[in-house]
Amino acid sequence: MIEPFRIDIPQADLDDLAGRLSRTRWPDEIADAGWDYGFPLARLRELAEHWRTGYDWRAHEARLNELPHFTTGIDGQTVHFVHVRSPRPDALALVLTHGWPGSFLEFLDVVEPLSRDFHLVIPSIPGFGFSGPTHERGWDVTRVARAWAELMRRLGYERYGAQGGDFGSGISLALGAVAPEQVVGVHVNYLPTRPDPDAGVALSATDEARLDKVRQLMANRPPYQALQATTPQTLGYALTDSPVGQLAWIAERFAQWTDPRTPVDDERMLTDVSLYWLTATAASSARLGRESQRQAPRCPAPVGVAVFAHDITQSVRPLAERLYDIRHWSEFDRGGHFAAMEVPELFAEDVRDFFLSGLKQD
Repeated sequence: MIEPFRIDIPQADLDDLAGRLSRTRWPDEIADAGWDYGFPLARLRELAEHWRTGYDWRAHEARLNELPHFTTGIDGQTVHFVHVRSPRPDALALVLTHGWPGSFLEFLDVVEPLSRDFHLVIPSIPGFGFSGPTHERGWDVTRVARAWAELMRRLGYERYGAQGGDFGSGISLALGAVAPEQVVGVHVNYLPTRPDPDAGVALSATDEARLDKVRQLMANRPPYQALQATTPQTLGYALTDSPVGQLAWIAERFAQWTDPRTPVDDERMLTDVSLYWLTATAASSARLGRESQRQAPRCPAPVGVAVFAHDITQSVRPLAERLYDIRHWSEFDRGGHFAAMEVPELFAEDVRDFFLSGLKQD
């Protein structure tokens, strides 16, 4: 059963948040530490104070409620999603999937331009936001993809495309594998390509530089990734009890993964942080990293790739082409990991180009 959903956070939860923020127990900081030891104290104090005194959740809640929200139960799990129909009755449907530490909010600025040509289904991954915490093992990217296939079936879409970044990329590619008769193509704005000395393909100097960056990340695994892939429950205690802890954990990712020329504004970031805090999904969202270490099935659908200059890593096309049926490849000199939020016009145009034109290319 699909039911309409309206965001309505109890005032007691907002009052509790404000109270916790006012009672924050701050750590000390070495003078002139900058980013050498982690998120700078002065900047975090600034964000926390704005969250407590200047940020208006109700205003953002009202804007979000202008979108058509729904929930349904799939595989024992609540699934929240936004469903926007195009004025074109024969439009192709697209399922857009966020990543971590994002949410369905990532796509707010592309709903209007993309819905001119596509029906849009924008779910919250189980364990994230209004889909609520997961309650059992096994919710990896492939299981999420199967849930998306069932969701699209319930909505009556027999053929559709998939788009995603971060975990949304893996989920979208897995969707192409679990529903090959329905998925006409997959567009991703994040596609890690690992070094492969046995690939036997010619690589440019740019390709080699990109692989050097990947090698550095593999040799020095980011702390957030290690924690979420090994002890998400332990991490969850701190993030679920301390709003400033949750703020620092997410704000650091936004600071480090966005293009300095196209930052995500504080209001939008705080709305994203608020979603994690108000739904108490810090631990369950982190579990996706631990659950998704198994190899996902190979995607047979045509693939389009958008590479943004300031993403965590940049894809190497010759290596990607060994794994996927690449039909479309775009390189952008601005934008980062949260492309739909940072450069929505570039993102929307590339998605449109792939699904309306790129799929026709042999």
